Amino acid sequence: MQLIDGKKTSTDIKQEIAAEVAEMTAKGIRRPHLAAILVGHDGGSETYVANKVKSCAECGFESTLLRFEDDITEEQLLAEVRKLNENPEIDGFIVQLPLPKHIDEQRVIETVDPDKDVDGFHPVNVGRLSIGLPGFKSATPAGIIELLRRYNIDTRGKHVVVIGRSNIVGKPVASLLMQKGNPGDATVTVCHSRTTNLPEITRQADIIIAALGKPGFVTADMVKDGATVIDVGTTRVPDATRKSGFRLCGDVDFENVAPKCEFITPVPGGVGPMTICSLMLNTLQAAKQRRGC
Repeated sequence: MQLIDGKKTSTDIKQEIAAEVAEMTAKGIRRPHLAAILVGHDGGSETYVANKVKSCAECGFESTLLRFEDDITEEQLLAEVRKLNENPEIDGFIVQLPLPKHIDEQRVIETVDPDKDVDGFHPVNVGRLSIGLPGFKSATPAGIIELLRRYNIDTRGKHVVVIGRSNIVGKPVASLLMQKGNPGDATVTVCHSRTTNLPEITRQADIIIAALGKPGFVTADMVKDGATVIDVGTTRVPDATRKSGFRLCGDVDFENVAPKCEFITPVPGGVGPMTICSLMLNTLQAAKQRRGC
């Protein structure tokens, strides 16, 4: 069994990005600039955005964090999004989800300029991804693909089972793995809450991607020997032994599944770091496009 170390891989990629940014600035080209909108004080969102700001510094980017209270109206938030669309100093930006319930998330996503949509959530970028055209790829799926690439995990002709059909992970990662190339050229089955005989399907998988948000859902009896397992889940579960009072738990019963695998990602330290890393790559791409690099 080999552990897929997302933390080390993301560190390597951020160093590669920093080197490219150094080359840009040495030529007098302005460094990439990422902005983030954070609404309210959700603990998970606060941590995630703080990690994004830290990653920007590591990559040599400029970053701007715009904070708003959770009583901001939808129209006020949309106005802030439009300001970032029109700001020539901003190469890309994200609106941290989830948003308060009185705000229509989809409307906000669709207001973001697709050329600055480094989260890859805008329907234009989702559509481009689905038919294999260049564009910003959703960060978590892109991170998964990069891990498969860097660990030389062959997906050609392999049976990949994706558990979860979300617009953020399940659907886009399935689409990426079906496209021509390596990673790619896979036969993909997408399973979800209405799937019957799920263990029978997962036992046929060469690669399992678990992205459903249920701690420990994938058990050893669902995995064949020699499979690769990618665990996207990051659920906070109570843990009185931790100073924080909780621990992060993946969708896979790691302790019992890992011995059966050829490759497996841990939680934390697997897919999570790659999500932010992919956001950095998208921001670099946005900056290069805007500067004609």
